[in-house]
Amino acid sequence: MTRPRIVIVGATSAIAEHCARLWVRAAVDIVLLGRDLVRVSRVATDLRVRSPHSSVTAHEVNFLDPAGITVLAQKLASEKAIDVVLIAHGNLPDQTECQHDVALARDALEINGVSPVLFAEAFAHQMEQVGRGTIAIIGSVAGDRGRKTNYVYGAAKGMVERYVQGLQHRFAHSKITIVLIKPGPTATPMTAHLPQRGMATAQAVASRIVAAIASGTPVVYVPAKWAVIMMVIRHLPRAIFNKLNI
Repeated sequence: MTRPRIVIVGATSAIAEHCARLWVRAAVDIVLLGRDLVRVSRVATDLRVRSPHSSVTAHEVNFLDPAGITVLAQKLASEKAIDVVLIAHGNLPDQTECQHDVALARDALEINGVSPVLFAEAFAHQMEQVGRGTIAIIGSVAGDRGRKTNYVYGAAKGMVERYVQGLQHRFAHSKITIVLIKPGPTATPMTAHLPQRGMATAQAVASRIVAAIASGTPVVYVPAKWAVIMMVIRHLPRAIFNKLNI
């Protein structure tokens, strides 16, 4: 059988790295994309040690360069049809700093919102040519409702969710599957400055992501309890919501 070909965008993120470790338990062709080739290569080396029977390659790419993203997607697809793309990059900006520096707000919106869309669109075009494949994008529960503590980040993730809805509609009658992953607070280097109590582990989140991609689940909250929590938050009347310090 042909080994699955998996592309991970933002391969140095903790969640993405744990997803890769799960995937290489079987023989796979895995392609790691990141902004820093040195860091991505370290992840690639670790995966090769864990899985000598897998093929692991690393590439550096500017996450905000539409032309570069398009060319790389074309190159990778021309080498071999891509089965799965996981788009996992982003950062967690400080809301107060974004309020006082619109350049920081712009950067946060671009890397958390615009960039994932650029990658998804580029790889969706390649998958459309062969008529199959799965694109999974990591969003966030923060995109479900704007809150004063993180609304710039939440706006970017809300953009990702609306984009995914449209992409799912576009491919509804095809063999191309689009998966939106919405993690709650997760213990990773990105959240190391926050209180860790109650946070999910990156390993647990990665396990759920890999399972959701395998099953083609359209939207998955990780952990599952966040589906209920965010449903409540989304439906709170404005008068009550505005009294909350969240």
